Amino acid sequence: MSASLWTRALQHRSFTIGAVLSLLLVAAALLSLVWTPHSPYDVEMSAKLLPPGEKFWLGTDPFGRDIVSLLLVGARASIMVGVIAVSIGLVIGTAFGLLAAAKRGWIEELIMRVADFGFAFPAILSAIMLTAVFGPGMVNAIIAIGIYNIPTFARITRASANAIWSREFVLAARACGKGAVRITIEHVLPNILSVLIVQATIRFAIAILAEAALSYLGLGTQPPQPSWGRMLSEAQTMLFQAPMLAVYPGLAIALAVMGLNLLGDGLRDLFDPRLARKR
Repeated sequence: MSASLWTRALQHRSFTIGAVLSLLLVAAALLSLVWTPHSPYDVEMSAKLLPPGEKFWLGTDPFGRDIVSLLLVGARASIMVGVIAVSIGLVIGTAFGLLAAAKRGWIEELIMRVADFGFAFPAILSAIMLTAVFGPGMVNAIIAIGIYNIPTFARITRASANAIWSREFVLAARACGKGAVRITIEHVLPNILSVLIVQATIRFAIAILAEAALSYLGLGTQPPQPSWGRMLSEAQTMLFQAPMLAVYPGLAIALAVMGLNLLGDGLRDLFDPRLARKR
């Protein structure tokens, strides 16, 4: 970022709030790699459902596990699923979108119709099908969410790339004898990177929601690995006895998703100030 862009970023409320919340999410995940107040895997029934205190800052769950430790490690699971799933969609979807914009004709039509077909299989439905064949697990959840992201990136890339292909500097490059591949790499892709970055940030938030939903249904992260979605699932039977067990992971999911959405919204305004002026 240039100095002027950093200045505008710090003055942009959505970007600032989103960046702070997203950094807190990343910090929690990194912290869980080296330290947690207690082991999130140890079951201690004598300490179950303890209220917040000096030893257990947010209390314990029905299995005697520390809530803070579960939340920290759950953040790590959410980020890992989100990063890998969004990367799958970004790499494959962008490649197909660029190919469709560069080749046009029947190739573009084929890619877009396949992308339309992919929209018929949301992440949860794909995860159910994969689970029926291979069994539940984090890997299948990542694959399901990644497959769901491919059509989205393909359509956005194709639309953005088509706009660049009609620009004068691309026509000049073609007149100089540059091929479609070279133009795509040197001119088209650099000019749509901002759109892809914004979309990746937003899809990251959706991936965290999808991972939580799949874990809640028992299709995602499996025990003993902590997950915010499974914490919600385990807390639903204790809503009247210990309602805060559902509040903590629910609040973590809400803050993570809100932070990433605000960050994406802020990045969109920063990369294209015309959108901010229209509001």
